[in-house]
Amino acid sequence: MSIDWRTKRVLVTGAGGFIGSHLVEHLLERGAKVRAMVHYDCRPGVGNLDYCPKPVRDSTEIIAGDVCDPYFMLHAVEGVQVVFHLAALIGIPYSYVAPASYAAVNLQGTISVLEACRRAGVERVVHTSTSECYGTARYTPIDEQHPLQGQSPYSASKIAADKMAEAYHCSFGLPVSTLRPFNTFGPRQSSRAIIPTIAGQLLWGGPELRLGSLEPVRDFTYVSDTCEGFCRLAECDAAIGQLVHLGTGHAVTVGDLVKVLFEITGRTKPVIQTAERKRPQKSEVFTLLSNPGRARELLGWEPRVSLRAGLERVIAFVKEHPKLYQGEAYAI
Repeated sequence: MSIDWRTKRVLVTGAGGFIGSHLVEHLLERGAKVRAMVHYDCRPGVGNLDYCPKPVRDSTEIIAGDVCDPYFMLHAVEGVQVVFHLAALIGIPYSYVAPASYAAVNLQGTISVLEACRRAGVERVVHTSTSECYGTARYTPIDEQHPLQGQSPYSASKIAADKMAEAYHCSFGLPVSTLRPFNTFGPRQSSRAIIPTIAGQLLWGGPELRLGSLEPVRDFTYVSDTCEGFCRLAECDAAIGQLVHLGTGHAVTVGDLVKVLFEITGRTKPVIQTAERKRPQKSEVFTLLSNPGRARELLGWEPRVSLRAGLERVIAFVKEHPKLYQGEAYAI
């Protein structure tokens, strides 16, 4: 199916998040009419949508609610043809502290979205997964047949949500596809993520660079490439009921990432590994390296932005928004 986005009304859940805000922009550029759902909060602001250009915000229908509320979701999907479900609790360290919250938002919230889409007869649903579902790789590169391992409460909640999406396709014929991104990065990402953590400390932090483990290997995909993958997955009839990876097929260690950011910023600091920033030993995921073959074959998708080019854009954003990245304390 080739979608004329100019004729479609689209819902993005989690639109106030890092990837969600970029996806809203990406869809508007394609001509879609976008309804952006952000998590209800009595404080002013709409998350990362606040950092989008004003024409983007003015062109977007923004609604505030909670994916865990099934009645609200029935309202949210009304008149919508395509749904991109990104809303989730994502911080891995916080999942050790509040695992029930992750089950509630990531599983029950996904059920609310899927059921609302089923009742409304939505034409296409794209559900968002995570490469953390694999845990430490048993083999690399990781393809879609790799066994799943719930090595954190976060990853376990996402595995459950993915399986519920699969169940809604098999049981009810819901036209849902699941996208499993590998370590998306870019401007607006929270300082809790590794790249903005390093960048913020290099530019605004103290005399030391305080990190957790330097050995984990990650496949970093720039956010605009991830957004393109979302759209192509929604357009592909052959991908209905399918799981598709988005990754570059190349990976670096956290230690190597630090070296590249030293070069880009022109700054170096002693690296201190702190216990509070390390995962429990059996929960650490050491290698995430994607086999992007299915995305290439089904979607014709290839990453366009190199790691270094993407990192340069992140550094520029961090420089422009120091208040977002100046905190010294470690936040889970």
